[in-house]
Amino acid sequence: MAITTNAICNSFKKELLEATHNFSNPGGNSFKLAMYTNSATLGKSTTSFTTGNEVSSPSGYSSGGKALVNAGTSLATNTAITDFADLSFVGVTLTARGALIYNDTNGDKAVAVLDFGGDKTATSGTFTIQFPAFTTSAAILRIS
Repeated sequence: MAITTNAICNSFKKELLEATHNFSNPGGNSFKLAMYTNSATLGKSTTSFTTGNEVSSPSGYSSGGKALVNAGTSLATNTAITDFADLSFVGVTLTARGALIYNDTNGDKAVAVLDFGGDKTATSGTFTIQFPAFTTSAAILRIS
């Protein structure tokens, strides 16, 4: 297993200062989520989407994953946040260890690595990624 714990990618932190990523809704960049097997090497040093060790499924999952629905941005109590709607892959048979959120608009640049804490499977079913609440204490991306 080479997917490290949940991590904001270091390249993403720098790219925020360079205005590479736009989480505005509407009008912002398009972000996607791709899933990976336990053989993938993903962590804070990941810089972009890769097909290496991405999961496969005879139906319901395509290389590159799926587009995320962005919740936009908010600022409260000195914390800026963004989040995404839950994402479901329907009719899939797959095993995933983690995922990568990446900017599909700007060169597939990595945003964050999600570690599922172990292999998660679906067999001819629905595989759902549940994102936390859009709050300053829970949102998937928070800057305070």
